[in-house]
Amino acid sequence: MAAIGGVINTGAHPKALWPGIKAFWGRQYTEHEQEYPDWYDVETSDKAYEEFVEISAFGVLREKDQGSALNYDTEVQGAVTRFTHVAYAGGYIVTYEELRDDLYEVVSKRRAAMLAFAGRQTEEIVGANVFNQAFNASYPIGDGQAMICNTHPTMTGNQSNILGTSADLSETAIEDMAVQIMQATDYRGNKISLIPQSLHIPPTVWFDAQRILKSVLQNDTANNAVNVIKQSGMFPKGLKTNHYLTSATSWFMRTNAPYGAYFLWRDKPAFDTDNEFDTKNAKAAQYMRFSAGVVDWRQYFGTPGV
Repeated sequence: MAAIGGVINTGAHPKALWPGIKAFWGRQYTEHEQEYPDWYDVETSDKAYEEFVEISAFGVLREKDQGSALNYDTEVQGAVTRFTHVAYAGGYIVTYEELRDDLYEVVSKRRAAMLAFAGRQTEEIVGANVFNQAFNASYPIGDGQAMICNTHPTMTGNQSNILGTSADLSETAIEDMAVQIMQATDYRGNKISLIPQSLHIPPTVWFDAQRILKSVLQNDTANNAVNVIKQSGMFPKGLKTNHYLTSATSWFMRTNAPYGAYFLWRDKPAFDTDNEFDTKNAKAAQYMRFSAGVVDWRQYFGTPGV
């Protein structure tokens, strides 16, 4: 079913609609392309929940005196992250009277499109909410801290994936966050090679991001210096705009850290129909079950902006 200028075109002659109604509008518009996969590694699950357990690497080797015994290291367990799948469902009804009046095709097609749209919106909103709540300690990840904060516990003290001083998107702020990423360490305190892969923003800073990333020279300055962000190819996976972020100022960098953020499908969207005996109404329903969250906070660095 096509939508022209926001008006639903059922493909039926206007006489097939209710008398005096030429078209329905406001219920179906062109949708954004799927955006939640930009945030996550999307995988499937065959259990009620999935767990990810952090295990430390070994520490650096110690000096060994002649004739003395060497030191044996051991793994240490860190955070345990559990993804518990949540079911989402909705439906619509076509009344017996609508069926009797030969309106089933018109009504059901329209409502089926609306139900499918609602399901896709649900996926996007749930996926984005992990990042909408990223700075809120009331929504902790596996280590008991907010997803983006400066108090992630490790064997060598707290570590941070939040920009030291909150800042709106700018060339300087991007460089500062990139430096922070390059200085990252693992749970044991070993230096690791974290590299920015993509920049994630709300629509409100899209124009600023384009200028920063695509200017040949430094953005918004008279300095005759190259734009290092552009020339270095800092974001090989590009700029990702998410229309479901509720903050107009927050932004994030995704790194190459493995086992980072996951969107786990337990049950992909399924569409079912049936008839109700007592009312003779036709019913249709959509059901899905999934979970989304962050395992290793090192995959994302961010700031709420100012």
